[in-house]
Amino acid sequence: MKRAFTLITLLFLIAVPVVYANDCGDYCEIDFTIEVEDNEPNVTPLEPNTNLMYDRSYFRVDGRVQVYDAPNGNPTRIIEPGFNYVTILSQQEGWVQINGSEWVQSEFTANTNYVVSSFTGVLLPEEGLEYPMAWILVNMYPSPAPGANPSEQFDFMPRYTRVNIYETVEVDGYEWYMVGAGQWVHQFNVAKLRPLTEIPETVDTDIWVSINLYEQVVVAYEGDTPIFATLTSTGLPRWPTYEGTFHIYFRNPREFMSWGVVGDDFYSLEEVPWTMFFDEGRALHGAYWHDGFGYRRSHGCVNLSITDARWMYDWVTEYMGSSRSANIEEGPAVYVYSSGEYTE
Repeated sequence: MKRAFTLITLLFLIAVPVVYANDCGDYCEIDFTIEVEDNEPNVTPLEPNTNLMYDRSYFRVDGRVQVYDAPNGNPTRIIEPGFNYVTILSQQEGWVQINGSEWVQSEFTANTNYVVSSFTGVLLPEEGLEYPMAWILVNMYPSPAPGANPSEQFDFMPRYTRVNIYETVEVDGYEWYMVGAGQWVHQFNVAKLRPLTEIPETVDTDIWVSINLYEQVVVAYEGDTPIFATLTSTGLPRWPTYEGTFHIYFRNPREFMSWGVVGDDFYSLEEVPWTMFFDEGRALHGAYWHDGFGYRRSHGCVNLSITDARWMYDWVTEYMGSSRSANIEEGPAVYVYSSGEYTE
């Protein structure tokens, strides 16, 4: 099982509160110092596409905000309070332009471009992975044995570090992974890449996507060959990403998204990039408003970094051509499943 974490934890990227044993018990007596090469996995990470990441100025809107047709002009509409983001076209003293003839007072906005994630997924080798691979999800030091506390005798591992998994053992019902010589991490602290070894019976297209809700990992396949993998953020329990097999039926380079009840779960997001709808209003898309990939945090959509979302959008273009829409049963298949169970 995997532990669910709060939105506050995700926003501030603090260390995940995993409880370790006071000591490693019987595992202290086992020699885990096997010969390993502390190399990165044999994958090719995408280069962060800074041109796409910062081709817009992303601002958060706070509170209930009046929109005007010009600075000090006439009121035209209200942006209701919620999780709201706009893209800025221009600024002048005390005002920001959010759309063609729409302006809001700058005091109600905050520049959030610093939040845009530079994380990218990886191209997978044709010959397959040398070892199972995972991403570290929290800033941490590894432990010297399964079940032991983290130790500063090892190099610090920043969030999103890619690691090989050389060995797996179970302690108190949870998996511990050896990610280097004598270095161990708890399963809650990583997202493990688990490519499917067989094409699911319900997948009926040559290219397809799997979404593992437990590991929060997306994999792109050509036939039975996984070619790309990355971290995602799928729906929270209240707004789940549903399991099943779907098809991409509409895509758009930029999409306005808004939903929910004012005072509860309302959100309004301008120009969501590289959007591909597959299950009613749920879509794979880029997210410019957080860097919390590897954890659930959406209203049901499948969040990706902007670089990763563009790569997947272009890859799907090879199948769909220039068309933005497809028959709901003919676009690339999207297989959503879970390899484990979250604890709430």
